[in-house]
Amino acid sequence: MTLFEIIVLAIIQGITEFLPISSSAHLILPSELLGWDNQGMAFDVAVHVGSLLAVMIYFRDDITKMLVAWFSHGFSKQQSDDSRLAWSVIIASIPVVIFGLLAKDFIETHTRSALVIACTTIFFGLVLWYADVTGKQRKNIYQLTWKTSLLIGLAQMLAIIPGTSRSGITMTAGLMLGLDRESTARFSFLLSIPAILGAGFLKTLDLIQQQTAVDWEALFYGIGLSFVSAYACIFLFLSWISKIGMLPFVIYRLVLGIVLLGFVFW
Repeated sequence: MTLFEIIVLAIIQGITEFLPISSSAHLILPSELLGWDNQGMAFDVAVHVGSLLAVMIYFRDDITKMLVAWFSHGFSKQQSDDSRLAWSVIIASIPVVIFGLLAKDFIETHTRSALVIACTTIFFGLVLWYADVTGKQRKNIYQLTWKTSLLIGLAQMLAIIPGTSRSGITMTAGLMLGLDRESTARFSFLLSIPAILGAGFLKTLDLIQQQTAVDWEALFYGIGLSFVSAYACIFLFLSWISKIGMLPFVIYRLVLGIVLLGFVFW
């Protein structure tokens, strides 16, 4: 990759990982539409590491409280808000771990195309709009139950299909289940930690088996740029989402999907 391609792809990953517009779709698009070479497994791992560091540092206080609460009385009858939230993250993460392991090869072989991305981008964008308009938005993040957490986790399984957006589908599910916008965004970001860890672990195993040469300079830029852009994205999204709602992202998804369909059928 050229330095320009490295910079563009790293920033794209950092921004789109946490916005409801699909990071996997945007990382596939440059090779599909611009003829860029595939960025490779090592670079994928690097930009995901940068995104993971960003979300963990941003939510470091929340993560610390959840871990302390879960280990101290996570298995007792007297649960605190933080221990219940920790359980919600665990429960919601289980379905995508199982489904990801079972369907990973099939999904990567049969769904990584511009047509699939276009269709999922449009369809799930409309679903996100419906959830944002009709959701009651009365519950906060500490009012999640094991049932609602599991439902959000089941919805997250769809994110394995490129163009769906992991953050988009989990926010959609959260809104439909009555969470307010900020709470569903925060829970989606917390869910990204085990999701990115799992995906990064699988990609790392694949990378080790490939035994190919690694461009360490590209990885350094990838980690750094994705970290900065992801951190800024999380901060700005949580600051604005209660005011602007999901409509701007829905419009973006619809425009992107239509443009992609134009490229496919032109």
